[in-house]
Amino acid sequence: MIEKFKTGALIALVAISLIQSYLLAYSMPGLNATVRRDQNYANAEPMGREMSVESVIFPEQLIVHLGDNKHTVILPGTQFYEMILNQRIKGREFKGFQRNPANMLNWDEVRKNDIGIELRFDSGVPVELLQKLLKLEGDLLFLNETINRIWIFKTTGTEEVRTFFFSNDGLMVYESVRADLTVRDVQDYVGFGQYQPTYTMTADGLYYPDNPIVGTEIVFPYETYSPDLMQRNLFFDPSTTRTWEDRSGSQIYTDGKRGLQVEQNGTWINYTDPAAPQNNENVLSDNVFASVDFINEHGGWDGIHRFVNPGLESKGKLVLFQQYIEHYPVVESAPFHFGYMRLSLQQGVVTEYARSLITLGVKAESRKERWLPGGEPLRKKLQSLKRRSEVIALFPALQALPSEEKKMRFTPVWAVRLQDGTEQVLEDAYPHGYEPPQQEEPVNEGNAANRGNAGLGGSTGEDAGGSQTGSLNSVSQAGLTTNTASAGVEPSPLSGDGIDQLLAGLKN
Repeated sequence: MIEKFKTGALIALVAISLIQSYLLAYSMPGLNATVRRDQNYANAEPMGREMSVESVIFPEQLIVHLGDNKHTVILPGTQFYEMILNQRIKGREFKGFQRNPANMLNWDEVRKNDIGIELRFDSGVPVELLQKLLKLEGDLLFLNETINRIWIFKTTGTEEVRTFFFSNDGLMVYESVRADLTVRDVQDYVGFGQYQPTYTMTADGLYYPDNPIVGTEIVFPYETYSPDLMQRNLFFDPSTTRTWEDRSGSQIYTDGKRGLQVEQNGTWINYTDPAAPQNNENVLSDNVFASVDFINEHGGWDGIHRFVNPGLESKGKLVLFQQYIEHYPVVESAPFHFGYMRLSLQQGVVTEYARSLITLGVKAESRKERWLPGGEPLRKKLQSLKRRSEVIALFPALQALPSEEKKMRFTPVWAVRLQDGTEQVLEDAYPHGYEPPQQEEPVNEGNAANRGNAGLGGSTGEDAGGSQTGSLNSVSQAGLTTNTASAGVEPSPLSGDGIDQLLAGLKN
């Protein structure tokens, strides 16, 4: 009897041991769980509005090639930009990509002779992000590329339309041999560019207008988010944070791990949340998705922003979003910080976050017409720049300048972007009251009608209205006019009475 009892007890102990071993092996805390670094935050009041990745991916410029070595530049948010990109390119499919060396064609000859359009993305956009803008299907080589330019053109003397995607390293081009585009589409692009200012290209691919172009000086009222609100938004337990003021007057918040520095009289923050170094490679597109989500949850967006690729040196860790006021990118006026959001990430986890706490009013208080130089004066100014060899982009912008109490003044300027990603003002607008000399070429109704759109694409005059986000999200179908006959371009079905009626609004 005792032997049977001992045997039963031994069996029970073995069974319990097996159960414990199973639990240890398959229920150990953290085993088979998703490893995720703790980056939780307090639930704070909502601040700015949310944005999607789709809304921050768009070309910096559209370059329209009119034939006969004539060109024009169309900026984001203008009516022609919206009608070309969103209505005639965005919904089309691009398939059947063939990979070739970048020198497969004489691009200078294409630019001079063939009508078409270039979509320029400054330092490039990964194809994974570009797919949020365009319908793209390709092999792994193409899908892993970064594209800085898309060129669509009609070959002279034929009915063939060709579409090329240029790699950011300048070595390869990918031709979409099954693009959903027709000759009529290309003719429409060119038709929209007929009454825009003409531009000349420099030897290194920069475009500048042949004559002065009109811009708008805008004054916006503004409010600021309080530093305490950002503290509650960015710290897991705000009650455990300490705060003090350093010698420069900046406020410092910390919970012993995270840090928040509030500068510039409470209008700019630098937030840090250190992460251990990671051995795995950072994927830029993944970090862009993570950045958009992070901003949506921590401060939101004030107006329109565009993703700017910081370049290869950032190794996919740095993500930058540049702010737009109506149609213009904003450049800061050092040492005053404004006009961008900058994030550093380690595999999708935000470790640094810099942004403004200023939120602009919905409508401008005032607008004044200001002219920007063009032609030879602008070319000479560009050539005299000390770092001329480093310039990779020339563009009209708005320089942010604090004005009187709770007001921000945005002044038109010419700006340049350098190879290291920095931007600087090249030339200011002419003084108030300046009017450019009358051009020898007579101005027809189309030119006169497009005066407001011909420069930087915004409203001009002394009216005090208009939204800062304006027409980057929508487009008025009135207020445009075009004529394709004068440039020797084959007439499009949309170039006759139909488009004249559609685009006749500005004549009124």
